[in-house]
Amino acid sequence: MEVIKIKGTDDTPTIILDQNNGIFEISGRSLPEDVTTFYEPVLNWLEDYQDEANDKTVFAFKLVYFNTASSKLILDILMKLEELHENGKEVLIKWFFPEDDEDMEEAGEEYADIVDVPFEQVSYTL
Repeated sequence: MEVIKIKGTDDTPTIILDQNNGIFEISGRSLPEDVTTFYEPVLNWLEDYQDEANDKTVFAFKLVYFNTASSKLILDILMKLEELHENGKEVLIKWFFPEDDEDMEEAGEEYADIVDVPFEQVSYTL
């Protein structure tokens, strides 16, 4: 599958979807002008990935901030990963958050409650 690499800006996250190297990551800040258009290639890629997924997918979210519009699309991504999990593939979501950022920690907990996928919260020091 084609690799997706989107370089982050002040308003958009860095996204790497690299099946061959097993790298699935969204990091940085997510408040794109048109959130649906920005995340559409990611959702399409994950849809295609369903058919030829790796046996194990570890998807890392390393966001420092996201707006309300992005939160819906992040949930859509998580739902695609839940679908993959339901189809018998091993999936682990790693939700990274700065240790002093309760909002990002809580966001991860809320997502973990919504989707039925193994979820790991990982705090780190900035």
